[in-house]
Amino acid sequence: MSTIKLALATELPPALMEAMAQIGELVVAGRDPVLMTDCTVYVTSPMSAVDASLIADFPDSMGLVASIGVGTDHIDLPAASERGLMVSNTPVVTEDTADLAMALVLATCRRLNRCEQLLRSGDWAGAQQNLGQRVHGKTLGIVGFGDIGQAVAYRAAGFNMNLLYHGPNRKPEAEQATGASYCDTLAQLLAASDIVSLNCPLTDATRHLINAAALRQMKAGAVLINTARGPLVDERALVEALASGHLGAAGLDVFEFEPQVTPALKDFANVTLLPHIGSATGECRTDMALRLLGNIRSYIQLGAPEDRCV
Repeated sequence: MSTIKLALATELPPALMEAMAQIGELVVAGRDPVLMTDCTVYVTSPMSAVDASLIADFPDSMGLVASIGVGTDHIDLPAASERGLMVSNTPVVTEDTADLAMALVLATCRRLNRCEQLLRSGDWAGAQQNLGQRVHGKTLGIVGFGDIGQAVAYRAAGFNMNLLYHGPNRKPEAEQATGASYCDTLAQLLAASDIVSLNCPLTDATRHLINAAALRQMKAGAVLINTARGPLVDERALVEALASGHLGAAGLDVFEFEPQVTPALKDFANVTLLPHIGSATGECRTDMALRLLGNIRSYIQLGAPEDRCV
Protein backbone atom coordinates (compact mmCIF):
# COMPACT_ATOMS: atom_id res chain seq x y z
CA MET A 1 0.00 0.00 0.00
CA SER A 2 1.39 3.40 -1.00
CA THR A 3 2.26 5.92 1.70
CA ILE A 4 -0.21 8.75 2.24
CA LYS A 5 1.48 12.15 1.98
CA LEU A 6 0.06 15.27 3.61
CA ALA A 7 1.26 18.71 2.50
CA LEU A 8 1.21 21.43 5.16
CA ALA A 9 0.97 25.14 4.44
CA THR A 10 3.04 25.79 7.56
CA GLU A 11 4.18 24.17 10.78
CA LEU A 12 1.38 23.34 13.21
CA PRO A 13 1.51 22.68 16.98
CA PRO A 14 3.79 19.71 17.76
CA ALA A 15 1.03 17.53 19.24
CA LEU A 16 -1.09 17.98 16.10
CA MET A 17 1.89 17.29 13.85
CA GLU A 18 2.56 14.10 15.79
CA ALA A 19 -1.05 12.98 15.44
CA MET A 20 -1.10 13.70 11.69
CA ALA A 21 2.12 11.74 11.30
CA GLN A 22 0.14 8.67 12.37
CA ILE A 23 -2.00 9.15 9.25
CA GLY A 24 0.75 9.73 6.71
CA GLU A 25 4.04 11.32 5.82
CA LEU A 26 4.13 15.07 6.56
CA VAL A 27 5.69 17.58 4.19
CA VAL A 28 5.82 21.26 5.18
CA ALA A 29 5.41 22.35 1.59
CA GLY A 30 4.21 25.92 1.86
CA ARG A 31 3.51 26.95 -1.74
CA ASP A 32 6.27 24.82 -3.31
CA PRO A 33 4.80 22.52 -5.99
CA VAL A 34 7.89 20.30 -5.96
CA LEU A 35 7.46 19.54 -2.26
CA MET A 36 3.77 18.79 -2.87
CA THR A 37 4.54 16.00 -5.33
CA ASP A 38 2.34 12.94 -4.70
CA CYS A 39 0.57 14.63 -1.75
CA THR A 40 -3.09 13.77 -1.24
CA VAL A 41 -4.19 16.40 1.30
CA TYR A 42 -3.22 20.06 1.71
CA VAL A 43 -3.55 21.18 5.35
CA THR A 44 -3.99 24.91 5.89
CA SER A 45 -5.40 27.59 8.22
CA PRO A 46 -6.89 31.08 7.86
CA MET A 47 -3.38 32.55 8.03
CA SER A 48 -2.32 30.77 4.81
CA ALA A 49 -4.15 31.63 1.60
CA VAL A 50 -5.12 28.90 -0.84
CA ASP A 51 -5.64 30.99 -3.95
CA ALA A 52 -6.17 30.04 -7.58
CA SER A 53 -2.46 30.15 -8.42
CA LEU A 54 -1.61 27.74 -5.60
CA ILE A 55 -4.46 25.42 -6.56
CA ALA A 56 -3.19 25.41 -10.15
CA ASP A 57 0.16 24.14 -8.86
CA PHE A 58 -1.36 21.23 -6.92
CA PRO A 59 -0.39 17.79 -8.20
CA ASP A 60 -3.07 15.56 -9.71
CA SER A 61 -2.87 13.43 -6.56
CA MET A 62 -4.27 16.26 -4.41
CA GLY A 63 -7.91 15.77 -3.52
CA LEU A 64 -8.63 17.63 -0.26
CA VAL A 65 -7.88 21.04 1.19
CA ALA A 66 -8.31 20.52 4.93
CA SER A 67 -8.49 23.78 6.84
CA ILE A 68 -8.34 24.18 10.61
CA GLY A 69 -10.87 26.84 11.58
CA VAL A 70 -14.42 27.57 10.57
CA GLY A 71 -13.85 30.34 8.00
CA THR A 72 -13.04 29.55 4.38
CA ASP A 73 -12.48 33.07 3.04
CA HIS A 74 -8.76 32.28 2.67
CA ILE A 75 -9.58 29.56 0.14
CA ASP A 76 -10.64 30.22 -3.46
CA LEU A 77 -13.66 27.92 -3.31
CA PRO A 78 -14.68 28.31 -6.99
CA ALA A 79 -11.13 27.44 -8.09
CA ALA A 80 -11.10 24.45 -5.76
CA SER A 81 -14.45 23.25 -7.08
CA GLU A 82 -13.37 23.70 -10.69
CA ARG A 83 -10.26 21.64 -9.98
CA GLY A 84 -12.40 18.90 -8.42
CA LEU A 85 -10.99 19.40 -4.93
CA MET A 86 -12.94 18.87 -1.74
CA VAL A 87 -12.63 21.46 1.04
CA SER A 88 -13.24 20.89 4.75
CA ASN A 89 -13.27 23.10 7.83
CA THR A 90 -13.63 22.58 11.59
CA PRO A 91 -16.93 24.18 12.69
CA VAL A 92 -16.43 23.84 16.44
CA VAL A 93 -15.63 27.44 17.40
CA THR A 94 -19.17 28.74 17.95
CA GLU A 95 -19.40 28.83 21.73
CA ASP A 96 -15.87 30.09 22.40
CA THR A 97 -16.14 32.83 19.78
CA ALA A 98 -19.51 33.91 21.18
CA ASP A 99 -17.98 33.99 24.67
CA LEU A 100 -15.27 36.31 23.41
CA ALA A 101 -17.73 38.55 21.59
CA MET A 102 -19.67 39.03 24.82
CA ALA A 103 -16.43 39.57 26.72
CA LEU A 104 -15.50 42.32 24.26
CA VAL A 105 -18.91 43.93 24.68
CA LEU A 106 -18.39 44.07 28.44
CA ALA A 107 -14.71 45.02 28.35
CA THR A 108 -15.23 47.78 25.80
CA CYS A 109 -18.37 49.28 27.31
CA ARG A 110 -16.95 49.21 30.84
CA ARG A 111 -13.47 50.30 29.63
CA LEU A 112 -11.82 47.44 31.49
CA ASN A 113 -8.57 47.65 29.53
CA ARG A 114 -8.08 51.34 30.36
CA CYS A 115 -9.00 50.82 34.01
CA GLU A 116 -6.48 48.01 34.31
CA GLN A 117 -3.76 50.13 32.68
CA LEU A 118 -4.40 52.96 35.13
CA LEU A 119 -4.43 50.62 38.11
CA ARG A 120 -1.20 48.90 37.05
CA SER A 121 0.42 52.33 36.78
CA GLY A 122 -0.60 53.09 40.37
CA ASP A 123 -3.43 55.46 39.48
CA TRP A 124 -6.28 54.09 41.61
CA ALA A 125 -8.25 57.34 41.46
CA GLY A 126 -7.98 57.52 37.69
CA ALA A 127 -9.30 54.00 37.33
CA GLN A 128 -12.23 54.83 39.61
CA GLN A 129 -13.11 57.89 37.55
CA ASN A 130 -12.74 56.22 34.15
CA LEU A 131 -16.45 55.77 33.63
CA GLY A 132 -17.78 53.42 30.99
CA GLN A 133 -21.36 52.68 30.04
CA ARG A 134 -23.82 50.03 31.18
CA VAL A 135 -24.70 47.06 29.03
CA HIS A 136 -28.05 45.92 30.44
CA GLY A 137 -31.01 47.53 28.76
CA LYS A 138 -28.99 48.52 25.69
CA THR A 139 -29.81 47.43 22.15
CA LEU A 140 -27.37 45.00 20.57
CA GLY A 141 -27.48 44.72 16.79
CA ILE A 142 -26.04 41.46 15.47
CA VAL A 143 -24.87 41.44 11.85
CA GLY A 144 -24.98 37.83 10.69
CA PHE A 145 -27.29 35.42 12.49
CA GLY A 146 -25.71 32.06 11.89
CA ASP A 147 -24.55 29.78 14.67
CA ILE A 148 -22.16 32.32 16.21
CA GLY A 149 -24.54 35.26 15.87
CA GLN A 150 -27.30 33.29 17.57
CA ALA A 151 -24.93 32.16 20.33
CA VAL A 152 -24.06 35.82 20.96
CA ALA A 153 -27.78 36.59 21.15
CA TYR A 154 -28.35 33.93 23.81
CA ARG A 155 -25.57 35.41 25.93
CA ALA A 156 -26.71 39.00 25.46
CA ALA A 157 -30.25 38.04 26.46
CA GLY A 158 -28.82 37.03 29.82
CA PHE A 159 -27.72 40.63 30.27
CA ASN A 160 -31.24 41.89 29.56
CA MET A 161 -30.22 43.45 26.27
CA ASN A 162 -32.66 44.25 23.48
CA LEU A 163 -31.68 42.23 20.40
CA LEU A 164 -31.79 43.07 16.70
CA TYR A 165 -30.26 41.14 13.83
CA HIS A 166 -29.71 41.48 10.11
CA GLY A 167 -28.68 38.88 7.56
CA PRO A 168 -29.56 37.62 4.10
CA ASN A 169 -32.43 35.52 5.45
CA ARG A 170 -34.97 35.99 8.20
CA LYS A 171 -34.96 33.18 10.79
CA PRO A 172 -38.29 32.97 12.64
CA GLU A 173 -37.31 29.97 14.77
CA ALA A 174 -34.13 31.70 15.94
CA GLU A 175 -36.14 34.85 16.65
CA GLN A 176 -38.46 32.89 18.89
CA ALA A 177 -35.58 31.16 20.65
CA THR A 178 -33.49 34.29 21.27
CA GLY A 179 -36.04 37.10 21.36
CA ALA A 180 -34.22 38.93 18.58
CA SER A 181 -36.06 41.08 16.04
CA TYR A 182 -35.19 41.17 12.35
CA CYS A 183 -34.08 44.33 10.55
CA ASP A 184 -34.75 44.39 6.81
CA THR A 185 -31.65 46.47 6.10
CA LEU A 186 -28.24 46.96 7.64
CA ALA A 187 -28.93 50.70 7.82
CA GLN A 188 -32.01 50.05 9.94
CA LEU A 189 -29.99 47.94 12.38
CA LEU A 190 -27.12 50.42 12.60
CA ALA A 191 -29.43 53.35 13.30
CA ALA A 192 -31.24 51.51 16.10
CA SER A 193 -28.33 49.80 17.90
CA ASP A 194 -26.27 51.03 20.83
CA ILE A 195 -23.77 48.24 20.23
CA VAL A 196 -23.13 46.46 16.91
CA SER A 197 -21.56 42.98 16.82
CA LEU A 198 -20.19 41.67 13.52
CA ASN A 199 -20.68 37.91 13.19
CA CYS A 200 -20.96 37.38 9.44
CA PRO A 201 -18.56 35.66 7.04
CA LEU A 202 -16.17 37.56 4.80
CA THR A 203 -17.27 37.51 1.17
CA ASP A 204 -16.97 39.90 -1.75
CA ALA A 205 -20.34 41.31 -0.69
CA THR A 206 -19.36 41.87 2.96
CA ARG A 207 -15.83 43.24 2.48
CA HIS A 208 -15.85 46.78 3.96
CA LEU A 209 -19.46 46.25 4.99
CA ILE A 210 -18.71 48.76 7.73
CA ASN A 211 -17.35 51.69 5.77
CA ALA A 212 -17.53 55.44 6.29
CA ALA A 213 -21.18 55.59 5.21
CA ALA A 214 -22.17 52.74 7.52
CA LEU A 215 -20.33 54.29 10.45
CA ARG A 216 -22.22 57.54 9.91
CA GLN A 217 -25.47 55.57 10.09
CA MET A 218 -24.62 54.32 13.58
CA LYS A 219 -25.84 56.18 16.64
CA ALA A 220 -23.54 58.85 18.03
CA GLY A 221 -21.54 57.18 20.79
CA ALA A 222 -22.31 53.64 19.60
CA VAL A 223 -19.90 50.75 20.10
CA LEU A 224 -18.60 48.45 17.35
CA ILE A 225 -17.51 44.86 18.12
CA ASN A 226 -15.78 42.64 15.55
CA THR A 227 -14.91 39.00 16.24
CA ALA A 228 -15.59 37.79 12.68
CA ARG A 229 -13.13 38.93 10.00
CA GLY A 230 -11.03 42.09 9.90
CA PRO A 231 -11.77 43.17 6.32
CA LEU A 232 -15.46 43.52 7.17
CA VAL A 233 -14.40 46.93 8.48
CA ASP A 234 -12.68 49.74 6.59
CA GLU A 235 -10.14 50.56 9.31
CA ARG A 236 -9.27 53.94 7.83
CA ALA A 237 -12.92 54.95 8.15
CA LEU A 238 -13.03 53.40 11.63
CA VAL A 239 -10.11 55.52 12.79
CA GLU A 240 -11.79 58.64 11.43
CA ALA A 241 -15.07 57.81 13.19
CA LEU A 242 -13.25 57.28 16.48
CA ALA A 243 -11.17 60.44 16.09
CA SER A 244 -14.26 62.53 15.39
CA GLY A 245 -15.98 61.18 18.48
CA HIS A 246 -18.97 59.93 16.51
CA LEU A 247 -18.14 56.32 17.35
CA GLY A 248 -18.01 55.85 21.09
CA ALA A 249 -15.74 52.82 21.26
CA ALA A 250 -14.65 49.65 19.48
CA GLY A 251 -13.67 46.14 20.52
CA LEU A 252 -11.66 44.25 17.91
CA ASP A 253 -10.38 40.68 17.85
CA VAL A 254 -9.67 40.76 14.11
CA PHE A 255 -8.03 43.31 11.83
CA GLU A 256 -8.11 44.33 8.20
CA PHE A 257 -4.41 43.71 7.65
CA GLU A 258 -3.66 41.20 10.40
CA PRO A 259 -1.30 40.33 11.89
CA GLN A 260 -0.54 44.03 11.39
CA VAL A 261 -2.75 46.40 13.37
CA THR A 262 -3.49 49.86 11.99
CA PRO A 263 -1.18 51.98 14.21
CA ALA A 264 -3.74 54.69 14.93
CA LEU A 265 -6.05 52.15 16.57
CA LYS A 266 -3.48 51.65 19.32
CA ASP A 267 -3.72 55.32 20.28
CA PHE A 268 -7.37 55.23 21.37
CA ALA A 269 -8.05 54.49 25.04
CA ASN A 270 -11.62 53.57 24.11
CA VAL A 271 -10.56 50.73 21.80
CA THR A 272 -10.04 47.17 23.07
CA LEU A 273 -7.59 45.17 20.95
CA LEU A 274 -7.14 41.40 20.99
CA PRO A 275 -4.92 39.20 18.74
CA HIS A 276 -7.59 37.04 17.01
CA ILE A 277 -8.24 34.76 19.98
CA GLY A 278 -11.89 33.86 19.37
CA SER A 279 -11.11 30.15 19.36
CA ALA A 280 -8.08 30.39 21.65
CA THR A 281 -9.10 28.13 24.49
CA GLY A 282 -7.36 24.85 25.17
CA GLU A 283 -10.61 22.97 24.81
CA CYS A 284 -11.56 24.59 21.51
CA ARG A 285 -8.13 24.12 19.95
CA THR A 286 -8.26 20.44 20.95
CA ASP A 287 -11.71 20.12 19.37
CA MET A 288 -10.44 21.80 16.19
CA ALA A 289 -7.45 19.46 15.97
CA LEU A 290 -9.61 16.37 16.47
CA ARG A 291 -12.07 17.58 13.82
CA LEU A 292 -9.21 18.23 11.37
CA LEU A 293 -7.83 14.74 11.95
CA GLY A 294 -11.30 13.27 11.55
CA ASN A 295 -11.79 15.05 8.23
CA ILE A 296 -8.48 13.79 6.88
CA ARG A 297 -9.14 10.22 7.99
CA SER A 298 -12.67 10.31 6.60
CA TYR A 299 -11.40 11.52 3.23
CA ILE A 300 -8.71 8.84 3.05
CA GLN A 301 -10.91 5.99 4.25
CA LEU A 302 -14.35 6.95 2.91
CA GLY A 303 -13.61 9.34 0.07
CA ALA A 304 -15.04 12.51 1.64
CA PRO A 305 -14.44 14.59 4.79
CA GLU A 306 -17.09 14.83 7.49
CA ASP A 307 -17.19 18.65 7.34
CA ARG A 308 -17.24 19.15 3.60
CA CYS A 309 -17.64 22.74 2.35
CA VAL A 310 -17.04 22.00 -1.35
